[in-house]
Amino acid sequence: MTLRASILVVEDEPAIRRGLCDLLAFHGHAPTPAVDGAEGRRLMLDQAWDLVILDVMLPHVDGITLCRELRAARSGQAILMLTAKGAEADILAGFEAGCDDYISKPFSLPQLVARVTALLRRVSAAGQRLQIGPVEVDTAALVARGDGEVELSTRDVEVLGHLARHRERVVPRKELLSEVWGFARVDRVETRAVDMHIAKLRKKLAEVTEVDVIETVRGAGYRLSREL
Repeated sequence: MTLRASILVVEDEPAIRRGLCDLLAFHGHAPTPAVDGAEGRRLMLDQAWDLVILDVMLPHVDGITLCRELRAARSGQAILMLTAKGAEADILAGFEAGCDDYISKPFSLPQLVARVTALLRRVSAAGQRLQIGPVEVDTAALVARGDGEVELSTRDVEVLGHLARHRERVVPRKELLSEVWGFARVDRVETRAVDMHIAKLRKKLAEVTEVDVIETVRGAGYRLSREL
C-alpha cells in the first residue's frame, strides 16, 4: 500500500470533512479538503492524487458530475464515492459515472479505512503484467497494450485479473460484485453494474485488439474468450 497517499476529500459538511481528514492523517496519509464541488473540480484537475473521495450531494457541482469529469480526464484515477444516498439507483449512478467504490453514510470508521486501504493497494501494485491473448495489461501503469495502447481504470484491471485467475470457468456476475466490487450482500445490488462496466471495458479493449477478449455466457456470467 502507498505509505503516504495524497487524498483529496470533497465534502461540504464541515464536521464530516474534518473527521475524514483527521482519520486519514492519523493513518499516515496526506489529505486535502475541498468544501464544495467548484473547489473540488479545481483541485482534482490541477494535480495528481492517489485517491479522490467525493461526496455526491455538493454545492455548485454534484459529485456524480465531478466523478464523470475526473474519469474522462484520468481514466486510472482511484475514486471513492461518499454519500447519504444508499438506494440501488444511486449506487448504480456512481458506478456508471466511473467510481471504483461507494460507501453510504452512516459508515463505521474501520469500514472506511478498509475501503481506502483496498483502493490504494490496487493502484500501488508495481511492475505487474497480465497477458491475455494478444493484450498485455500493465497493472502498474493501468494500460492495455496490443495494437496500440489504451488507459484502464483500477476496476478494469481488477475485472480482467479475476477473469484471468478463473479462466477455466464462467464467472457469475454476483461473484464479480462480491470479489471485485466488494459488496457483502450481492442479492441487494442490481447486476447491471457489472454488465455496464464490462461493456465499457470491451469498448476500450477493442481499441487495441480485434479479438473479443471477454465472452458473455448468457444467463451465467463472463469468462475470457476460449479463443485466447
